[in-house]
Amino acid sequence: MDLSSITVYANGKFCRYDEAKVGLLTHGLQYGTGCFEGIRGYWSPSERELYLVLLREHYDRLKTSAKILMMNIPHSVDELIDLTVELSARNRFETDIYIRPCIFKAAEDIGVRLHNVPDAFAIIPVPFANYLDTSKGLNVCISSWRRADDSMAPPRAKITGLYVNSALAKSEAITNGYDEAILLSHDGHVAEGSAENVFLVRHGKLLTPDPSQNVLEGCTRRAIMDIAASFGVETIERSVDRGELYAADELFFTGTAAGIGYIASVDRRIVGDGTMGPITRMLGETYQRAIRNQDPLWSHWLTATYASKTKATV
Repeated sequence: MDLSSITVYANGKFCRYDEAKVGLLTHGLQYGTGCFEGIRGYWSPSERELYLVLLREHYDRLKTSAKILMMNIPHSVDELIDLTVELSARNRFETDIYIRPCIFKAAEDIGVRLHNVPDAFAIIPVPFANYLDTSKGLNVCISSWRRADDSMAPPRAKITGLYVNSALAKSEAITNGYDEAILLSHDGHVAEGSAENVFLVRHGKLLTPDPSQNVLEGCTRRAIMDIAASFGVETIERSVDRGELYAADELFFTGTAAGIGYIASVDRRIVGDGTMGPITRMLGETYQRAIRNQDPLWSHWLTATYASKTKATV
């Protein structure tokens, strides 16, 4: 992917990607002292519009992550939304995209700490298709790596350094012939995938690990719970045992990058009959319609890029 000509927002201004530089000793690079968000935008060819999904929810979470790491984003949530719309419009994207806002400790020196270190903030949008191949069932394993515990580093924040935990689990899964991993918490309960939340269906109800299981409280996770409620499907948040995954009627991942991907097997044990279950299908199809502005019930999730810019210039 050639990123050089993409317009980004960095150091308080719009510039080309290849003009935004960080030094080799940048604190966030050396020590993982940064946090980020992942935001999706979906192109509608029929409307000639790019819809950005759940902007406010993602920026609210980024603000929380930054607070935990003793950082201050130099914009309000409303300003961040406006900047993201402007940035997307400047790039004239006519494809699905992924937007990566990030804030990190920017000092170029040696010394582990969070205090007395200046921050830097940037937003980087890129063309993006699929994170996972969700056209087929995923074969996953239980990772030998445990999900980082809140007593070590707060998993409710999307901290850059914490993602080494995810990288270890993902590579272990791929090299062992699986598509993805599920990590357990320190006490052996189900936490989440390497970069996705986990849901299972039992007896017509959704079950998902509650936040005390060291999960990231996903924006897509919440969206799926809202869709489920609109269909009268109850979601129960509680601790989930490993064996419950094997006994599930349906099992699926959710995530901003991943969307919704159904799980066909866990540790070589078939989930249900190995195909996408009816509740997963209902939720997934509704979510896909929602993010592409094909379901008015969920239009409040979306921010139109080009219509917003047109209104702003009238």
